[in-house]
Amino acid sequence: MATLEDKLLGEKLEYYCSSSEGEDNDGDDGDGDSRKGAGKPSGLTINTDPNAAPPGGFRQQGSTNTGPKGVVKDWQRFKQLEAERRDETERQRLALAKKLSMTTATAAEDEERKRQEELDAEMDELMSEDFLQQFQKQRMAEMLRQTGHHQQFGKVQQLTTHEEFLACVEQENKHTTIIIHIYERNLSACSTLNKCLDSLASDYPSIKFAKICSSVAGMSRDFRTKGLPALLVYKAQALIGNFVRLTDDLSDDFFASDVESFLIEHGILVDRALYN
Repeated sequence: MATLEDKLLGEKLEYYCSSSEGEDNDGDDGDGDSRKGAGKPSGLTINTDPNAAPPGGFRQQGSTNTGPKGVVKDWQRFKQLEAERRDETERQRLALAKKLSMTTATAAEDEERKRQEELDAEMDELMSEDFLQQFQKQRMAEMLRQTGHHQQFGKVQQLTTHEEFLACVEQENKHTTIIIHIYERNLSACSTLNKCLDSLASDYPSIKFAKICSSVAGMSRDFRTKGLPALLVYKAQALIGNFVRLTDDLSDDFFASDVESFLIEHGILVDRALYN
């Protein structure tokens, strides 16, 4: 029957050394017991199994490192988390500041925006078709004044000889446009064109208008039959326009406005308003 001491020790007698056993075997029998001990285990045994439970039947499965190294690691982890939270807070603050700066304009920015809008409005007005046309007319008038178009003619000159024809072309200012009508007396289209040129000469006084009979100019019979009425245009002694049998473009019944439009279309005349 197990004693109370056995129960307290969990009946692990191999861990228990009784003092009474030593006392009983002490004395003269000591040598004999020691000799016998070589062949029989003693009352005290050491259990070397690492998985064996300690007295009482319990064994600790693990432990937490609460020493200096553990404290240092915990502190380092805490500082790391603190830095990460600080970085995240800074990123959020910068994002908010950027968002506010995008949606909130300062007084200077508002003023700059208004000034830019005014400049854009002025540019749109400058680029309008009416303004460009007016600017073009002004520039053209200035160019005409600078190139000697202040000279006034106002009438159609009658050229009676071939020498007058040459002098009309060669002795004129290089900036002056010269329009010469080669006509035949018995052609109704030539008579109509002469009347139209009389009207245009008064409307375009800086343009030199002249007329010469085809026979005086030395034209052939074939040309007088097939090429009249004809207009020759000179500038700086160079032929810049040669329009024969104008009835093909103007028809047999035409007016001064038709001739004017025809010459403007071919770049010979410029809008009369530019001369004013």
